[in-house]
Amino acid sequence: MSLSDLRNSLPDYAKDLKLNLDSVLSDAGAQGLDGKQIRTIALASAIASRYQPLVAAIEAFAAEQLSPEELDGTRAAAAVMAMNNIYYRATHLIQNQEYGQLRAGLRMNIMANPGIDKMSFELASLAVSAINGCGACMDSHERVLRKHEISALGVQSALKIGAVVHAVAVTLEQSAA
Repeated sequence: MSLSDLRNSLPDYAKDLKLNLDSVLSDAGAQGLDGKQIRTIALASAIASRYQPLVAAIEAFAAEQLSPEELDGTRAAAAVMAMNNIYYRATHLIQNQEYGQLRAGLRMNIMANPGIDKMSFELASLAVSAINGCGACMDSHERVLRKHEISALGVQSALKIGAVVHAVAVTLEQSAA
């Protein structure tokens, strides 16, 4: 099913999501980002949102501009954040500060050469971290992005893409049940 078909299958009560999805996945609606970054963030967000029909539709949308290596890099961002967000959210939330001082010891080699450019990887990681609710990871990725001159509008656009894609996934999953 295409992204357009999925968007059109959203129930009437989710009309705002239909409008927002079109907006955040466009150059005009995702200020501070380019087309590849929009697609990278959208795909990583769909993967994190776990609704397979949406993942497939956004993957087809992403493949319009991303190479197979960039698609794999996007999948890698979603995969490593699925692990890191749980670990770092837990060590951040546990009252005992000792856990935050311990070496994580989790392999994250993909971050050295993810198959996509560094800022796209960071933007996707930020959006996935927002979906997964990891404040420590959001802070870390936002700092890296701003240090590398991604504007506040670019960061906001990444967060909006993650929010809308996740809301669409939740709504579609619930309306399919």
